[in-house]
Amino acid sequence: MSKIKSYIIAFRLRTLPLALSSILMGNFIAGYHQSYRWSVGILALVTTVLLQVLSNVANDYGDAVSGADNEERVGPERMVSSGRITTDEMKTTVIAFSVLSLIAGIVLIACGDFSMVSIKAWGLLFLGLGAIAAAIKYTVGNSPYGYKGLGDIFVFLFFGLTGVLGTYFLHTGTFDVWLLLPASAVGFLSAGVLNLNNLRDVENDAKTGKHTLVVRMGSSWAKKYHTFLVVGAWCLWFYTVFVSLLVIGNGLLSLCFLFSLKTLFLC
Repeated sequence: MSKIKSYIIAFRLRTLPLALSSILMGNFIAGYHQSYRWSVGILALVTTVLLQVLSNVANDYGDAVSGADNEERVGPERMVSSGRITTDEMKTTVIAFSVLSLIAGIVLIACGDFSMVSIKAWGLLFLGLGAIAAAIKYTVGNSPYGYKGLGDIFVFLFFGLTGVLGTYFLHTGTFDVWLLLPASAVGFLSAGVLNLNNLRDVENDAKTGKHTLVVRMGSSWAKKYHTFLVVGAWCLWFYTVFVSLLVIGNGLLSLCFLFSLKTLFLC
């Protein structure tokens, strides 16, 4: 296997639909409110792709260093643990995508509907730095939060709330409380994808000290939790579409929601 192919596998491009679903949701809602800005829409997608790849390569690196990725692991082959990419090479890749994500994020904020020296811009910058840190600290460092059962919370916050609300805010410079409904729906489905992955890896994670939420609550309760996430997402979505002011424009938004839902069952 060539080094380039190994990196492409490490990027795990099939995870991009999950990350992009919240951005598309925010874009569609901004468009419905006639506030869509092409520069923001495109740059938000680019920044999210970079952040998702950063998360994937950091996860590959962190799990290999900690020993969570071993011969007993179930699922796609990891590039560092298999020896196809060295730890130093992957560490360099993590740094490179961190820098690229930061640059893309700054350019994205500059395209927003507010001044770069405003409190809004600085708030978004700190949020972006938090997203970069969260992507890395999931499995990397002395105290990765993914090993403490906190991954679901961060996935809900960044793949749901931050993705939808942040994108809409960049387009409009405003925030509407009702947006918490579709944002939470996407967040629930995103957490569901992580829960499925953790259910698959529960035995090996328990042996290697990776105390995910599934390991902590057990497979039986994790399945009940998964049902709650999926049903909760549908309830929030139906309320958003049929009760909110988005009834007229629910077509594109429904496609976006189904895009996220498809990822849940194909992961």
